[in-house]
Amino acid sequence: MALIINPKKRVMSKTSLNNLDALSTYAFLVIGSVLMIIPLIWMFFSSLKTPAQFLTTQLSLAMPENPQWSNFTHRVWQMNPKLQLGILNSIIISFSTIIVGTFVSSLAAFAYAKLRFPGKQKLFLAELATMMIPFAVIMIPQFIMYARIGWLNTWFPLMIPGMLGNVSMIFFLRQYMGGIPTSLVESARIDGAGYFRIYAQIIMPNAKPAVAAQAILWFMGAWNDFFAPSIYLNEPRKLTVQVMISQLNAMYAIQTDYPLLLTASLIALLPVLIIFIIFQKQIIASVAMTGLK
Repeated sequence: MALIINPKKRVMSKTSLNNLDALSTYAFLVIGSVLMIIPLIWMFFSSLKTPAQFLTTQLSLAMPENPQWSNFTHRVWQMNPKLQLGILNSIIISFSTIIVGTFVSSLAAFAYAKLRFPGKQKLFLAELATMMIPFAVIMIPQFIMYARIGWLNTWFPLMIPGMLGNVSMIFFLRQYMGGIPTSLVESARIDGAGYFRIYAQIIMPNAKPAVAAQAILWFMGAWNDFFAPSIYLNEPRKLTVQVMISQLNAMYAIQTDYPLLLTASLIALLPVLIIFIIFQKQIIASVAMTGLK
């Protein structure tokens, strides 16, 4: 006797399996989100404590009694070196580097994606090879070179290399621009448009999501950079916000005011967090589109 399988039951089993997969995925994402947000919650609650409360209840995730809102309103701004000066320095360094560097990187990506010139592939591969060199290998040669040209204790080592282009951004934009039809470029050339006009009026409008995403990710890296500024900068008035926070310990000879340090860290985190929340759709969309291509 032949075994008869009901197609309705088969469809229902597939539907239940899909629902189970979706439920397990959401559960995994929720658990991961909670694990990632717990440190931020702890930082916020700990920043509202007094030093004595912090030492006695370090692992507490509850709002402390008599929260010290003064840590955010005026105490953190009275620290020396001045936190507001570090924030201003980081804004100047990050935005100037990213604005100029994004323009240069997008031009290079356009050239690699749509133009023809001798040695293009070899030059592109040589640039990609530089991504495999760890910073620890070139740190000392760079320091010696910058010292000889008088760039130590200035912002030039933090700004000029980035203004000349970012290899990872060039690679990403080159892959993205490669998906833009070449017929558009050829038609514009037939109509008499120059290469820069093609770049400005055809390529960039179509590559805006990728450019925006890479610029935002670059800003996050530049804003959070600690190692390079700590090497090249010495004067307190030139320090970035990350280096300035690390040097706040020098204010306290006996006991470190950890709640105040956490307050400064949260304030330094806000620009990156706000930018990511506003532009997260562009970041996700550009990465997804590039992966599909």
